[in-house]
Amino acid sequence: MSTVTNHEVKAARLSKELLVDAYRMVYMSRRVDDKEIQLKRQNRAFFQINGVGHETIGVAAALHLKPGYDWFYPYYRDRALCLQLGMTPYEMFLGSVGAKDDPASAGRQMPSHWGHKKLHIVSQSSPTGTQILQAVGAAEATQYFSLVKEAAELATSFHADELVYVSLGDGASSEGEFWESLNWACARKLPVLYVVEDNGYAISVPVDVQTAGGSISGLVKDFPHLLTLECDGTDFPESYEAAGKAVEYVRRGQGPALIHAHVVRPYSHSLSDDERLYKSEEVRQREAHRDPLRRLADLLRQERLVSEKELKEIEASVDHEIREAVDQALGLEPESSATIMRYLYSPSVDPTSEQFDQPPTFHGEPKTMVDLINAALRDEMARDPRVVVFGEDVADCSHEDELAKVKGKGGVFKVTHGLQRQFGGARCYNTQLAEASIVGRAMGMATRGLKPVVEIQFFDYIWPAMMQIRDELITLRWRSANTFSCPIVIRAPSGGYLAGGAIYHSQSGECIFTHLPGLRVVMPATALDANGLLRTAIRCDDPVLFLEPKHLYRQTHNRSPYPGSDYMIPFGKARLVREGADLTIITHGSLVVRAVAAATRPRKPRARGLKVVSAMPASRQ
Repeated sequence: MSTVTNHEVKAARLSKELLVDAYRMVYMSRRVDDKEIQLKRQNRAFFQINGVGHETIGVAAALHLKPGYDWFYPYYRDRALCLQLGMTPYEMFLGSVGAKDDPASAGRQMPSHWGHKKLHIVSQSSPTGTQILQAVGAAEATQYFSLVKEAAELATSFHADELVYVSLGDGASSEGEFWESLNWACARKLPVLYVVEDNGYAISVPVDVQTAGGSISGLVKDFPHLLTLECDGTDFPESYEAAGKAVEYVRRGQGPALIHAHVVRPYSHSLSDDERLYKSEEVRQREAHRDPLRRLADLLRQERLVSEKELKEIEASVDHEIREAVDQALGLEPESSATIMRYLYSPSVDPTSEQFDQPPTFHGEPKTMVDLINAALRDEMARDPRVVVFGEDVADCSHEDELAKVKGKGGVFKVTHGLQRQFGGARCYNTQLAEASIVGRAMGMATRGLKPVVEIQFFDYIWPAMMQIRDELITLRWRSANTFSCPIVIRAPSGGYLAGGAIYHSQSGECIFTHLPGLRVVMPATALDANGLLRTAIRCDDPVLFLEPKHLYRQTHNRSPYPGSDYMIPFGKARLVREGADLTIITHGSLVVRAVAAATRPRKPRARGLKVVSAMPASRQ
């Protein structure tokens, strides 16, 4: 780990224009925060969380990055970074007042939840640290496009030296997803730039309580392939140099980099917090002394780069721009409540429509559900180079030089067997045992235009990924007003009826997930259903949880010949399994065959029988 120091020497190497422009942006960020605080106190803004004290590292990092070229997963303190990348005060105030023209969310989210399609700032949410795995997934997409040229040709944006920026506070570095992300990014040498903006507090919890040893860079410095830099994030020359070194390292393909920037938080965490309750006056005075706005102004004066008059003119110009932006934003209408259900699902691709009702063309002998799921995966991978399969044990053999010597694993139930051999290790590969990582990274890849079909080895172990599914996956399209989406497929063997499964290999929790707006939940009852529904899941434009009743994987009663590479079943279309007149049973998955068995038992003479309907659930709220 290296530390950047001696800002006086480094300042001499920076041009007057660069330093003056940096001051203007730092000042602008501060004044936007101050104005938004005023608006909140006047009840004209919905919330306020500031980036005060973090401005210098944000501006310094952005000056080395390329908006609309690189990809960005900032966190709520990154106002200055977003301004330097090209967001305007006006666009930020649109978010403050919840205007429908807000580029981040069309007024659907709180302020400082950044998003901007043109600049490649991916829509952010409120949970701390969840964006980190998605950023690693976006960087994984860069690596994928480098390896699979056919997919790169279909990408909306890809550059061989692009990188992904992701930032977080010192508190979020305690999240398990941060460590999962580092493990994968370093193992794959992914082009990720981490910036940990350490202001010493996670709301009221000090960093020495939050982090072992009080230093996140001290903990991660020995990760393989990770360049770790530590700098004073309130010092512009020092921050600029650290950012330059980190960006160069990542662009050269040497691996990820992490900047540990020591910043301050001279304002309270948000307007819902009062730092005087847990910070002494002495601590607050020390932070005020390190205020990055004050330090950069002092540097300009010391180096005699601007006169006091010129400094005031810069500030007056910014103040005027902010006043005009506020006046304009306050005059705009908020989004209508009538649009609240808009963009829960894709507005352009409807997997319940006739487009997805394609008849079978049968070939060959009857096959099991495992066989026909595998066949659907093969078809879709051959059809679209953007389809990528990963998860725990899904590959035939992680070490491809050993592949010719072994039969291959291909999943604990053999569902993905042979995919790696046919399509290569870039398109079917094993991942670390980390379910949140599997789903979060798939999100980032899908945002870049790929179609990840990932496997959670058993439904029983999906719960570590619940934060990514509930708070991220199903909300991305809605919260960004359709500017971003992540249509992934999560496959998971589900249910019981296998001897010895006990309580941790037998869970059936589809009812929990069918109550999540934005997620489609599918469970087939036969091999033919599984083939057609999985193909629909992959070709649709929404996130899908595809639950496979493992009891049915190799049952003889539900076998079917291969139905052809275009066979699809629209979501939400029920199938009549057995006629009856006394009672209708509507069910799904493994219970369909059991319901039929119950319906065919001997009946009383006057009973007319049970009607059984396979529901083929595909939830839509």
